[in-house]
Amino acid sequence: MGGSGGGGRGLDKEHLKHLEQLAKEKLKGKKDMPEKRNVFISFDSDDLAEVNLLRGQAKKDTSELEFNDWSLKEPFNSKKAEYIKRGIRERIRQSSATICYVTDKTAKSQWVNWEVKESIRLGKKVIAVYKGDAPPKSMPKAVKDNGMPLIKWNHKEILKALAEK
Repeated sequence: MGGSGGGGRGLDKEHLKHLEQLAKEKLKGKKDMPEKRNVFISFDSDDLAEVNLLRGQAKKDTSELEFNDWSLKEPFNSKKAEYIKRGIRERIRQSSATICYVTDKTAKSQWVNWEVKESIRLGKKVIAVYKGDAPPKSMPKAVKDNGMPLIKWNHKEILKALAEK
């Protein structure tokens, strides 16, 4: 014959009520927490150290951003380019938006230009983010041609720009 296996106190109404209340409080707490946004980040590989700082800020438990990138040094016209593009395209597709981290080096990057254009083609919100007092003098062609918002590197401003329609 089987038993309850617990050997102790059964689940009386009072205990069930207490467990239900605990569950409701846990669920309520999760509703109050901001939902994380999975954001694809496009940048020139020479800017990896600075981009890692941006990623580090997003790793805080309270951050609403989670970055997704493919840091590559592969030439745009390499034999692996089509394979890499398929992988990047899937990452962009899985993301809610794209942030293009712009520096003077970014304007020359064919990968960044392609990632921004592909993000737009896939219907993703794209914003450009810069660090420092002023934006870089040159921008990727896809950023200029599409007149996307240019935001100073500020966590709250980035979130605000991503939330705008």
